[in-house]
Amino acid sequence: MAFRIHDSVVRGTIDNRTKGMVRGEIWLEGLPEPMILHLKGNAHPDVAGCLLTFHNPGNRVAHSHLELLAPVQRGVVGDITAARKTRVFDIPFEQAYSMLKRKEKPPEHIANALYLEWFSESNGRVVIESTDYELTVSAPEWQLTTEEDAQRAQDVAKAMHDFLGKLTNAIERHKRGQKDPDKEQWDEHDYERFFRESDARTEKYSELLEKYGESDEAEAKIAQEMGWDRKQTEEEAAANEQWIEEMNRACEEALNEPEPEPDPHREGIDWIRTDHGDLRHPLQHRCHENAIELWRKVKELGIEEHPDDDLNHLVAEFQTTSAKLGGALSGIARGYGPHDAAFTVAYLKRALDHLHKAHARLEAVAPKNLLPAEMIADTRQQLFDIRESILQLMAQFRGQANA
Repeated sequence: MAFRIHDSVVRGTIDNRTKGMVRGEIWLEGLPEPMILHLKGNAHPDVAGCLLTFHNPGNRVAHSHLELLAPVQRGVVGDITAARKTRVFDIPFEQAYSMLKRKEKPPEHIANALYLEWFSESNGRVVIESTDYELTVSAPEWQLTTEEDAQRAQDVAKAMHDFLGKLTNAIERHKRGQKDPDKEQWDEHDYERFFRESDARTEKYSELLEKYGESDEAEAKIAQEMGWDRKQTEEEAAANEQWIEEMNRACEEALNEPEPEPDPHREGIDWIRTDHGDLRHPLQHRCHENAIELWRKVKELGIEEHPDDDLNHLVAEFQTTSAKLGGALSGIARGYGPHDAAFTVAYLKRALDHLHKAHARLEAVAPKNLLPAEMIADTRQQLFDIRESILQLMAQFRGQANA
């Protein structure tokens, strides 16, 4: 994903007074010295030929991977403008998010955003975007001609295309050597390769969506980059339409069918019923409840008012572990079967990876004295217990896959 660092910016300068070169200095929260930019290319006409200075008057948070940012950023210019149009909510984000969940439209307006994008030799695509910075733009010392602006746009498009090419290579690398599931049975390693390919596709699509938005023109551009724009034959189109109709019919039939009743002899082993009447796997439920409990205690302590990156990631990774366990085990809990043991092992590995990240963040939080020692000890024990349970399940399902 792009390195998005707008929340970490303290202040900065972008200097495009020399045609064909953008230089800059950007001070970031958590770094003693500014990050230096040496980029080939030009900014958009509103900033081309100018010295742009900006300041972030809001709260700043040190980026979780600042140590990975090269102190000198060399590469090529992407889109650099102080007049990017973006939608801004007229109410606090939490209220807007609640309205969106209720399928309501929150009040919003169009605002100008500072948008700084470059393609770094060291860090790939880096983006700073905000409507909240205080900006000063000098008078231009030169201006782009129509031909030069067209060339600038082509150069930016090429830089984005080259960047996406690396993501495409990642997709192809993970796809290479995959078995045909219709001809050969997959093991856990086949599923792992498939998951990594899916992650790479998701990352590429997310980059495209973030870059181009959701207009009709953007959809066509995204489809082309994702390889979805090839012309279909009439037979292919008819086959796809028939498949969609069959899937819609199957979904309607599934909605009308009662959920299968879980095996009563497996209660407490494969499933439990929550206080709300939902079916969950016991391990996923325990992880979910532990993660929610940690989040509530953090809120009660008032630490959200003084955000800590390690603590935020601890809570997020704990919750993500619960979600991944749900993906691995919810079908078993609900009695949908037969399940694929190799698939389950591969999915449990993904949950385990997020659990390990949560534990690493916990150990980073512990010496900061943000949480009571008892709370640290309880959370550490919860993570250890969940880890042992995951490993036991993986051994169990491996045995089934190899039987």
